[in-house]
This record gives sequence, structure tokens and C-alpha cells, in this order.
Amino acid sequence: MIAIENLSKTFGDFLALERIGLTIATGELFFLLGPSGCGKTTLLRHIAGFYQPDEGQILFDGKNVTRLAPYLRNTGMVFQNYALWPHLTVEKNVAFGLEERKLPRPEIDRRVAEVLHVVRLEDLALRKIHEISGGQQQRVALARALVVRPACLLLDEPLSNLDSKLRLEMREEIRRICREFKLTSIYVTHDQQEALSIADRIAVLNAGKVLQVGTPAEVYRHPRNRFVAEFIGEGNFLTGHVVVARNQFLEVELGRRRLLVAAPENPGANAGSLVTLCLRPEAIEIAEIQPPGQSWRARLVQTTYLGQIAQHLFRCDEDLLKVAEFNPRPARFRSGERYFLSIAPDDITILVE
Repeated sequence: MIAIENLSKTFGDFLALERIGLTIATGELFFLLGPSGCGKTTLLRHIAGFYQPDEGQILFDGKNVTRLAPYLRNTGMVFQNYALWPHLTVEKNVAFGLEERKLPRPEIDRRVAEVLHVVRLEDLALRKIHEISGGQQQRVALARALVVRPACLLLDEPLSNLDSKLRLEMREEIRRICREFKLTSIYVTHDQQEALSIADRIAVLNAGKVLQVGTPAEVYRHPRNRFVAEFIGEGNFLTGHVVVARNQFLEVELGRRRLLVAAPENPGANAGSLVTLCLRPEAIEIAEIQPPGQSWRARLVQTTYLGQIAQHLFRCDEDLLKVAEFNPRPARFRSGERYFLSIAPDDITILVE
């Protein structure tokens, strides 16, 4: 288990991390997600031991490792650029860490063979690095980190250099390997789909702060603030006044419309409060005939067809609303026509920050 307590770091006048607090469970695949410059790689390098914090501490299973040298922490690191030796073969690259530890040669050979089997590279053991593909190089970097049998695996944007098809394949490979080895893993990325597809939990960072921590579903469906909502997906953001607040529901007035919003954990919004709502585009339904439940009329402005999905833009009073239609039928909805839009109360999120 990894505990990060009140960790802060400055570089000159730049505040890179501000009082970071996180707990990562044993065997968890934990993602640090955020835009470039948010502090996620800096935090990962603190966990690895490459940086020393100005304040705070890092605990591995209750042991303070804040000032411990990287090679004493028993972590494995996979870098963004892989950092492989181009003049060595695949098996020599993987064996490097074990040779540095001066393990007996039979033990090194056995462990290298085992881990190459896990990452499905046993047939390429004698190839040089420049003779294999980018996806295979990524597997070598992963094997090199795993062969030392780390207690914790650290991954810094490991798939950023791969094409989209390979990224999809390697996501599942990384998840499979982490499960197989029961590794506590911390994975840095700016790719929301990577995080949503394989993470156990996600921490969203911005400007050196942790904004929200939760499972992929929690963070996506119930973002705490607008930054998280926009960074981890598309959203329609509407501001209105609470008219009625009772029985874990809010009725919010938006111009000439009213929306019923489920609020089982009411963030302190009372009648008269100004609130911002987030409506995910895929949560909004389009209908030609008024459906049951809450709905409102809107005019279709334009449609972008993307194959498996169509992105519609509707105008409703002063608001422009993005609506996603899955498995769209061409020309089902026509620009300039008016349709009914509807959304369930529990598909609307109240942003509290």
C-alpha cells in the first residue's frame, strides 16, 4: 500500500505539487490523469525516488521511504521513451537490472525467460531493439520493469508513442499483466480513454492539486467541478436557480425551462441558490413525439456523422446543446427541424466547485 501525505514541491518560483494526499491500495491499478504540466509525472518521480519533496512524506506499507534512494524502493519504472539499450538484444535489455543486482546466471536466465513469456516476446529474445516494432519495444520495457519483481510498477505515459490500434491492444496487456502479478501499479497519462478503460481508480490533477479521486464511473458520472467534467469527457454546462429543493431532488429553473435533478447528496443547494449543471451528450435522448418524463423542445442546428456515433448540436432558447446519438441512421434527424430532448434526473450532475 502506498500513502502520500501532504506532499509539496517547488522548482524555483513554480509550485509543482501542493499538499498532495493519496492512498493507493495493494494490488490497485491507479491512474494519475491530467493535462500537460499538471504535476502527474512529478508526483510519479517522487514515488520512484528521483525527486525529493519540500514537504510531506511517502509511505510503502507504512514504511517511510521519502528519503530512500530509488534502487532501494523495489519499484519498476516504464518510461515514456522506453529507455532501452539499442545495441543490446531483447533478452539482454530485460536482464540488465538482474545483472546489476549480481544474481547468479542460471537465475537470471530463468527469470528473463519467464517474463518474456508473460509479455509474449519469447520468440524475439535474440533480436536487437532496432529490429522490433514500437509495440514490441514497449513490451520489452515492461518486461525489464517486471523481471526485478517489483512491489510497485510505475508507468509514465507508456503508450503515447504507439498508434491507436496498438494502444488499444497494449491497454489490455498492461491490465492483464498487472492482474497476473498482483502488482500495485501507478500509471500516468493524459488520455482519458486509457484511464476510463483499465483503471481501478483515477486521481484527476491540475496545477499541482488533486481535484477528484474515484472509480472511472464515479469520476465520469459525478465530476466534482467543471474542470474534471470537461477534461474527462464532453458536457453541456447550464446555470440556473434552484426553485424547489426537497426529497433528494432539486427543481432548477433555466430561463423558460425547468429541470428536475436527482441530488441524493445535496451539495448545500437550497431554494434560490445558483447552480451549474452538467449534462453528458450521450445522456440526452432525441424524440419526434414528446416522451414521458421531463422534456423540452429544441431546434437541430447541425449534425456531424462519425460512423458509430452522430454528434448533434441543438439550440434551445439561448443555449447550444451537444447530443450524441449511437448507431445513427442517416437523415433520421434534419437540420432546422424541432425535436424533443429529454434526460433522466439522475443523469444530471450538480457541480459544486
